Amino acid sequence: MGSPPGSAPIPPVGAAPVDQIRAAPADSVHAAAGERPESPAGVAPPARPETPAGSGHADQPAAPTEPLAARSGEPPTARAALVWIALGIVYLVWGSTYLGIRVAVETLPPLLSACARFAVAAGVLAVVLRLWRGPGALRVTRRQLGSAALVGVLLLAGGNGLVVLAESGPPSIAVSSGIAALLVAIVPLLVVVLRAGTGDRPGLATLLGVSAGFAGLVLLVLPTGGAGAAPVVGALTVVGAAVCWSVGSFVSGRLDMPRDPFVATVYEMLAGSAALAVLGAARGEAHGLDLGAVSTRSWLALGYLSVAGSLVAFTAYVWLLQNASISLVATYAYVNPVVAVSLGALLLDESVTGQVLLGGAVIVLGVALVVSTERPRARATRERAGT
Repeated sequence: MGSPPGSAPIPPVGAAPVDQIRAAPADSVHAAAGERPESPAGVAPPARPETPAGSGHADQPAAPTEPLAARSGEPPTARAALVWIALGIVYLVWGSTYLGIRVAVETLPPLLSACARFAVAAGVLAVVLRLWRGPGALRVTRRQLGSAALVGVLLLAGGNGLVVLAESGPPSIAVSSGIAALLVAIVPLLVVVLRAGTGDRPGLATLLGVSAGFAGLVLLVLPTGGAGAAPVVGALTVVGAAVCWSVGSFVSGRLDMPRDPFVATVYEMLAGSAALAVLGAARGEAHGLDLGAVSTRSWLALGYLSVAGSLVAFTAYVWLLQNASISLVATYAYVNPVVAVSLGALLLDESVTGQVLLGGAVIVLGVALVVSTERPRARATRERAGT
């Protein structure tokens, strides 16, 4: 998604949506949104083989009970500095991917530009893995390949692709980058709803957080006729992106995914980019495309989304999952929207009305409540299971 969007990682989550964003259930709150998560603006978050207690995206390696750096004897001050540097990268880069999408689609076709972004990122990551780990680095079973492809289509083509479409188009339809990020922030809330539909019973505090988040969504898209109001069609398109991202995050925890998160991401991005290419061609985006007419700033935005959003931030995110508490990493789910709104207002002169501030604040508070209450719940579940 614009993150998400991101991808993710990449949620990516993504979040990113890309780039970026992914789901935020009991122990996978990091999956919210995104490129993104970008979250659906960013890259899809990394995969893991098992997801306990109401999982979200399985792309996350199982979180160790103690950070790896702590067990390795690394000085606490040095590790703390690295954690905050990596967290700052995830905060700023994934939060900025919504702005990057908005600039890229000024003169680039939306779906084909998203296709190019993920294809480039997948190619670079595949080459790095091949050189780093040897000939068998990308080997997976057919079932794992199919699972990664399905998740990639849901997250990147459905999640990130719809965010890109929502940020393009005429002013009567297109949403601002800040509003897109705020709407994508509901991904953790949607995952809780999906979990409840499969028999999981969220706690009272979680339900209050979900209710608050959806109330914020209504406030954000409620037609007022005033300047700066979110276009209904564009807003609903982003909500559709959040639904795709949530479903992809949710089902990935129940599929046989590649065990290596980087390998899973390669195949997710390849499948997502292939689906985006087909959809873009079906929309006629390649017809009459003149690359010479693409502005320099759109090319720069696309390069930024590919390198910074889908590779740099994703690497920082995966490192954080192994070296910091998941509750700390999960804070990106409600920091990214704040970054996106601020950058949109400062750099693109996007309108930030009282309605946007109120609706966005309620959504972020709802997500924060879900994140803070679900983490202790997931920890208690693992303790009861003796894991």
